[in-house]
Amino acid sequence: MKLDKNKISNIVFVIFIILFFIPTTRGMMQIVLTRIFSFSPSVVQVDDRTKIEGYSWKLHGVNTETINFKEAQGKVVLINYWATWCPPCIAEMPSLQKLYNDYNKDVAFFFVTTDDDPELNKFMNDKSYNFPIYRSLSATPKPLNGTSLPTTYLIDKKGHIVIEKTGAADWNSASTRKTIDKLLKE
Repeated sequence: MKLDKNKISNIVFVIFIILFFIPTTRGMMQIVLTRIFSFSPSVVQVDDRTKIEGYSWKLHGVNTETINFKEAQGKVVLINYWATWCPPCIAEMPSLQKLYNDYNKDVAFFFVTTDDDPELNKFMNDKSYNFPIYRSLSATPKPLNGTSLPTTYLIDKKGHIVIEKTGAADWNSASTRKTIDKLLKE
């Protein structure tokens, strides 16, 4: 039996659908699809930017020092709310790690989660990630909201939210890097 292109594509499609419904491969398939369809986050128009209400926010450092968010005042800040069990979070992590690798000296990064240490340690070790993880110890400054995962904010030196993205994104994109570079020069 000779297989033409239509038959091959149909077979691949059926296999793909079957893999999506098998519980052990579902998460992996969600991550792969999310990475394929993740795009660069959009910048909020200047007139529409909101300002965070304050920097009083205590954060417990899981793999780093415990910190008060006040230390980030006057800096460019990236805050990412995530979890180890969240496929869209996992999908965007490689791009965030690359961004962290290149900008961690100039940008204050806060990866905030509610996960327990055993899961976090396993996840970080398995993926070879080294970004700083925190747990919130006090009320989060308004209007920051980490109830939907993932949610990421890029904040300028004056406290204005320049990017607010709920859902996975490609954070290592040229446009995001251009935005960060511009904010660092301001």
